[in-house]
Amino acid sequence: MQQNGGGNRINGLAELLTRSGANVAAPVELWNPPYCGDIGLKIGGDGTWYYQDSPIRRMPLVKLFARVLRRDEDGRHYLVTPVEKVDVVVEDAPFLAVEMECRGAGADQTLLFRTNVDDIVACGPDRPLRFGYDVQNGGCKPYVTVRGRLEALVSRAVTYDLLALAEAFDARDGTLGVWSGGEFFAIDA
Repeated sequence: MQQNGGGNRINGLAELLTRSGANVAAPVELWNPPYCGDIGLKIGGDGTWYYQDSPIRRMPLVKLFARVLRRDEDGRHYLVTPVEKVDVVVEDAPFLAVEMECRGAGADQTLLFRTNVDDIVACGPDRPLRFGYDVQNGGCKPYVTVRGRLEALVSRAVTYDLLALAEAFDARDGTLGVWSGGEFFAIDA
């Protein structure tokens, strides 16, 4: 991609994405552009996006970039457009689940999450919930799949609400977890 008059690659990407239209996730899994390197994009553990170590404070720009974020099989994250692919360093998960709504109860419940970039995720077999272990504080760290291989770390406040819904799957083995979308997600952290 050619740099714009100011030579700022991030503005060039933003311009290209803005021209692409709709405010939904792009079909990045279908695109296979050439790799164009590292331009200094990073997503911190708290969900803050950075360009060359400076926080990106314009939320519409962050949402725009989130639409074209992809995690490849190699585990690396990239911003992908039809014409280029650039690195994004991700400290933990690219998104945060900042709100949760529980519809129904028990095995019939569905958990809906809203991310920090306003994606709405209905947890279930296609968008599973997994529980990791936080070595710093000894607690569990839940993640929900947003799309593709991209996950949202469930925020601490929402984690407390999520864990309050935990129940035993089978009283004989004592496995705790939560139901959503007809599937039981064991808390194995």
